[in-house]
Amino acid sequence: MKLPYYQIDAFTYVLFAGNPAGVVILNEWLSDSLMQKMALENNFSETAFLVIDSSGEIELRWFTPTTEVELCGHATLAAAKVVFDHYAQDAREISFKTKYSGELTATKDGDSITLQFPIDELSEVKNTEEFADAMGVAPQESFKGRSDYLFVFTNQEELQSLKPNFTKLAKLNARGFICTACGTEVDFVSRFFAPRVGVNEDPVTGSAHTTLAAYWSKRLLRDELVGRQLSARGGTVNCRIDGKVVYLSGKAVEYIKCDIELPDELMDV
Repeated sequence: MKLPYYQIDAFTYVLFAGNPAGVVILNEWLSDSLMQKMALENNFSETAFLVIDSSGEIELRWFTPTTEVELCGHATLAAAKVVFDHYAQDAREISFKTKYSGELTATKDGDSITLQFPIDELSEVKNTEEFADAMGVAPQESFKGRSDYLFVFTNQEELQSLKPNFTKLAKLNARGFICTACGTEVDFVSRFFAPRVGVNEDPVTGSAHTTLAAYWSKRLLRDELVGRQLSARGGTVNCRIDGKVVYLSGKAVEYIKCDIELPDELMDV
């Protein structure tokens, strides 16, 4: 069986920056175990799998190298880039039906794509010795969202110097850990660590910006914000908050377009 496959750099306007994601196009769902093996083989922080039916309805799921996740921003941006460029060239808006996060909308405006996600809800939590021990330094404030912890640090320099203990982070009960501070050139900066799901540090994390936008919009009293993720590859995410919705905008670049050819005997794996 031949499956169309794309590799996309998301939240960047140049190759070899932002966050790379695999995008696999399917006619029908493969087994979960086979999709998990494919995601592990790709070894990106996420691989997106899309089923596009004859009516144009699109279903979307995301897998890290070790597990399926409920929401992924950069792989959704990558998937939208593929659909707009190759499967719905005349469309300006598309919708994805997802297994855990409901319907997600992507809108194209020139070479920028805007994703509509539900904004996160945060609860402040007490800083613990486990947080400080795992991060190497105690955060100023700590919050818990739907899937991740949010740690707020003193400034951008402190954020850039973080050297977490990934073994200890993986033992804490959360998908990942969003670390943030005020930015020197943008509204806020961040880093994202998720060793529990096989991603020690993610280059650019769209879903984390549903949490970051919730925090920084209240702190800065603004509904429009620009965030920069300070990974080695780096990436910029524009955020606009409207009630319980956050609009995340960015660009994406196609690097690879090819076919994956799987032996028929693997279809039942």
